[in-house]
Amino acid sequence: MEKNLLPPDEDPPADPEISVSTVLTGYEIIWGMDFLPGGDLVFGEKRGKLYRLSNGTVKEITGFPEVFPSGQGGLLDIRVHPDYAANGWIYASYSGSLPGGSGQLNLIRFKIINDQVQNIENLFSSGGINTWYGHYGSRILFDRNKYLYLSIGEGGPTSLGGPKSPNLNAQDTKSNWGKIHRFRDDGSIPDDNPVLPGNTGPSSIWSYGHRNPQGLALHPETGEVWSSEHGPMGGDELNIIKKGLNYGWPLYSIGINYDGSRISSGHTAEGIEPPLYTWTPSIGVCGITFITSDSFGAWKGNLLASGLALQKLYRCVVKDNKVTEETELLTGYGRVRNVIQGPDGNIYVSVEGPGRILRISPQP
Repeated sequence: MEKNLLPPDEDPPADPEISVSTVLTGYEIIWGMDFLPGGDLVFGEKRGKLYRLSNGTVKEITGFPEVFPSGQGGLLDIRVHPDYAANGWIYASYSGSLPGGSGQLNLIRFKIINDQVQNIENLFSSGGINTWYGHYGSRILFDRNKYLYLSIGEGGPTSLGGPKSPNLNAQDTKSNWGKIHRFRDDGSIPDDNPVLPGNTGPSSIWSYGHRNPQGLALHPETGEVWSSEHGPMGGDELNIIKKGLNYGWPLYSIGINYDGSRISSGHTAEGIEPPLYTWTPSIGVCGITFITSDSFGAWKGNLLASGLALQKLYRCVVKDNKVTEETELLTGYGRVRNVIQGPDGNIYVSVEGPGRILRISPQP
């Protein structure tokens, strides 16, 4: 006999009616954005400018370090410390230049004082080379224990999958590229980080074998870190990031190379973590977030995934760590770069052409 798990007169949550409004428009590519405790929104343009939206007014925050905005680089993610009210720290990732014209990814933290970036601390730099200025990643995330995660793409001289790939950064456990890193909030390395093959002690690397992970989100029930990752032609991935695991790139992928050549026969092999979910054709998956607000009814717990290539926002129903259903939530607005949930429970989406931020609100 089945048990009724709901109170006698309570109906199951319903799908919400939503409205879409424009918060701001007329900007360049808005990659990173996050809310301060009081409701102000800090966001950045990829070209290297930082802004603060407060009570309907946008002010530029001056003094951000010089960025190297070539290719896919620039001012990338922005994340407010979970204890911001006590410490005032904001974190950002951005591309900088190295001698010889190569790019690297930098992680800093800073404070905003009198509309200026001050007290900058350099926490991490990728080093190595990125001579084609692509696949920087990158997203920043804090987990429940306030450890900081940073995703970095493969960098290097090119992107080609398969056993003969000239770019094995993602498989090189001594390279910072093609990894998801885990730090304490001051940039130091936690003692319980994994010791990867070929290393004698823990490094900042938490997982490896990543191509271009441009989304990180924390599962609201399990506390696990989820990542979205660009595949080549097909095979965009959704992964649950686990300590010390190898996610396969460039040796394994569901997709194929841009020249049509095959990368692998599937994504299953000993020692390789297969993706939780894939998109073929590629949606150009970027920022992701989980809906945690009760005001979205039956959508609470769903995952939102932004799509650059197909210019859509996707809503994924997740049950038992599996995507069981997918629907299109936004279409026709342009390339969808990022999605976050605000402290007011609404969903905020950055879209390109022009750079703007949209608000998705459930209707009462």
